[in-house]
Amino acid sequence: MVMLRQETWSFPHPPLVWHSLSMMKIRKANERGHAEHGWLDTYHTFSFADYYDPQWMGFRSLRVINDDLVMPGMGFGTHPHRDMEIITYILSGALEHKDSMGNGRVIRAGEVQYMAAGTGVQHSEFNPANDEAVHLLQIWIQPDRTGVTPRYGEKSLKNAATGTWHLVTSKTGRDGSIAIHQDADLWLAKLEAGQTVSHSLAGGRHAWIHVAEGEVKLNGKTLSGGDAVAVSGKSNLKLAAAKPSQVLLFDLN
Repeated sequence: MVMLRQETWSFPHPPLVWHSLSMMKIRKANERGHAEHGWLDTYHTFSFADYYDPQWMGFRSLRVINDDLVMPGMGFGTHPHRDMEIITYILSGALEHKDSMGNGRVIRAGEVQYMAAGTGVQHSEFNPANDEAVHLLQIWIQPDRTGVTPRYGEKSLKNAATGTWHLVTSKTGRDGSIAIHQDADLWLAKLEAGQTVSHSLAGGRHAWIHVAEGEVKLNGKTLSGGDAVAVSGKSNLKLAAAKPSQVLLFDLN
């Protein structure tokens, strides 16, 4: 059985913009939008579908982080996208993807899928398992230009080393990352308990840190799975894991 994803909004430039030299704002997991549909249990970091909060329309070019749990045999029926950079990261389980570009793939835990919707693309997302839910993060980033040719990409981080950052996306595709149509570096860290990673945020840059799983301290502040932090201004960010964790860091213009 498949359901249609409700994704027909027009997205203005996000209002959460700061002008001070340095500022940090925490977004707690339990403050996110939540919808329980039986076949889908989903949390929305930013306004999406029936969840609307004018204070949380996005952050810089980052527009959507949906934390989805899709039940076995269920999924999103064929639906369109346009002018959006779409990144899907599988935390557990598997997701079957089919699109109008001719791609048909099953992506599994630790794998990243990218789709530039550009001039228009249709796709479906389905949990092919009979007995296991798929847990995924779907991320939307607004492109730096519209009307690009749709394209598709993948990157596996299944066997990525713990205790370090791995570059997932970038504007130029440097260091083996997926090239996207935006100056948005997405980093992933897998951390065992006691491991630490650091990131230096340059002046004029902005960071969104999303804890996908586990528990970490960011510059001494405790964050659990689903929690996030927005940072603007030159900063040195240090993450220390209290338990096995996965953390996404978006370094944005």
